[in-house]
Amino acid sequence: MLASGSQSRSPLPLLLAFSGLALAGCSLLPPPVLPPSTPTPGAPPFYTYRVIRTYPHDPDAFTQGLVFHQGSLYEGTGLIGESTLRKVELESGAVLERLSLPPEQFGEGIAIYGDRVIQLTLSSGTGYVYDLGSLRRLSTFGYSGEGWGLTHDGRRLILSDGTATLRFLDPESFGEIGQLSVTDRGQPVGGLNELEFVEGEIFANLWLTDRVVRISPETGEVVGWIDLASLLPPEDRGPGVDVLNGIAYDSARERLFVTGKRWPTLFEIELVLEAEATHSDWPQPLLLD
Repeated sequence: MLASGSQSRSPLPLLLAFSGLALAGCSLLPPPVLPPSTPTPGAPPFYTYRVIRTYPHDPDAFTQGLVFHQGSLYEGTGLIGESTLRKVELESGAVLERLSLPPEQFGEGIAIYGDRVIQLTLSSGTGYVYDLGSLRRLSTFGYSGEGWGLTHDGRRLILSDGTATLRFLDPESFGEIGQLSVTDRGQPVGGLNELEFVEGEIFANLWLTDRVVRISPETGEVVGWIDLASLLPPEDRGPGVDVLNGIAYDSARERLFVTGKRWPTLFEIELVLEAEATHSDWPQPLLLD
């Protein structure tokens, strides 16, 4: 089902956005790698999108994690004093259940594994485990470094921390059991943020951008780039509206959902392979040191 045609933005807003890092709640890291402006032999394919349907989304939700499960969305939101875990009705965007994190915590990515919801926090090294049915908090666990995005492949939790390295965690002990370096033709791809496992691939939002990278979980190689830069209309990009950060996949009906921090809309999209002739619209790469 992978599907839309959009105009790319210049990388200048990415550099200016560093002035708002306190709002984003993320550490100061180099800009992420962006795809090259000129296609080269062996380059991963570029995709745009087609909007299938739109749904309301809480414009106050600073989205850090998004999961679709049995007809509902589960959403983790961030910011100190505002972080939550939510169960959301897809069709209306109504928040059916809401649990606040401790006021000192900055909520990050979430994943549903079995009958549990697992949520990261940014810099405290503390994760939370909830009962899926009631959202009652069951336990906490620790991990090293920062926590940004979270998903799983059916066997392992997959954690991002804003770098070019993904970490695998045991879903029972939460101990680290492996790492995966993400590269595009040998160049590390940093800024990996919110994650979703989609049809055998890891989809990752790139921090400070409206782009998604598709990653092989076996090799760490980038197998595709997705440009969503024009997805949210200009009239909806008011004060406080931040970048794309939310990917959810309905495997039963092959539906892909995306939204952003304080976006008023959740989009169901289909990926469309972009013709090589338009690759020059993409910005020059910003490489990690």
